[in-house]
Amino acid sequence: MTTALPDLPQVCVCYILRETGSGGYDVLLGEKKKGLGLGKMVGPGGKLEPGESPEQAVVREVLEESGLHVRQADLTPLGRIRYEFPDRPAWSQISWVFATQVWQGEIVESDELLLRWHRADDIPFDRMWDDAKHWLPAALDGEYCERRFVFGPDLSTVVAGDVPVTPARRG
Repeated sequence: MTTALPDLPQVCVCYILRETGSGGYDVLLGEKKKGLGLGKMVGPGGKLEPGESPEQAVVREVLEESGLHVRQADLTPLGRIRYEFPDRPAWSQISWVFATQVWQGEIVESDELLLRWHRADDIPFDRMWDDAKHWLPAALDGEYCERRFVFGPDLSTVVAGDVPVTPARRG
């Protein structure tokens, strides 16, 4: 699955899902407590270390940021997203996206994220990076997403790339 993309730093994210009694599911999201995206809602994840595959990195990052143990064999690839920040090139990156419904352990708050469950039909897109509303609903519905997003001078708004006319919505 992994393809070398040496031109940009690589990161990974995992959306941990749990079924609800009503036939829907919840998504584990965390409010960033520091660093890039401070205050935004994100899934657990982070930078790939040298020699690490995206799958290895996401297993490590989920444990570090949530206390939950996930296995590579239980990961579902959801996509690969390219983020470009022409006004802050150091922020540009490739993100490998995964989901899982299988984990072990209890959620432990980390110094990176304040985690809590959100209903999948009520994801707080207004508190996430602007691109999420354009691809995350489809990815959580099983569509593998290869997308590119370019952020404007405000570093928060998607201004170009693979932006549908109408953002996807859940619910």
